[in-house]
Amino acid sequence: MSIRFLLAIAFCAVAFSAFAQDSADQMDVVVPAHDIARGAVLAEGDLTTKSIAVMRANDGIVRNAADATGREAKRALRAGEFLRNSDLKRPALVAKGSNVTMIFEAPGIHLTAVGRALAEGGEGDSIAVLNPTSYRQVVAVVTAPGTVRVGAAMTAEKSLKAVAAARQ
Repeated sequence: MSIRFLLAIAFCAVAFSAFAQDSADQMDVVVPAHDIARGAVLAEGDLTTKSIAVMRANDGIVRNAADATGREAKRALRAGEFLRNSDLKRPALVAKGSNVTMIFEAPGIHLTAVGRALAEGGEGDSIAVLNPTSYRQVVAVVTAPGTVRVGAAMTAEKSLKAVAAARQ
């Protein structure tokens, strides 16, 4: 009976050593230091790092705290859980349905008008905006809270994406 016991312990030691991770097989990822509510903007103090096995990591996991700082949580985040890029977004500067100031600038021309945002957007996002005078949709880039820039510099690809997002 004691030989069986010793063999079982030896087997367990060998089996568990196969699962032990070498420090070269570990990598640091960013995790919340405490529970974070949905809609909260992350600060550097809200984040910490955690070592995980390289085999568990993928491209969607945030590895650098600078990539997450200043971003808004799309959902409630639990302390110690992996932080994914899909969990974060740029803070919304324009809310869907809100009035925005549309700015159009060209050499020698500076026009402003009031429009209604058809989608939510953060700085640099392309959104569709409704011109209430003509009832036409224009594509604009969010530049500041309540302000968007409309211009000929908009690419066709950005225009199509913004209009498609507004229709959803």
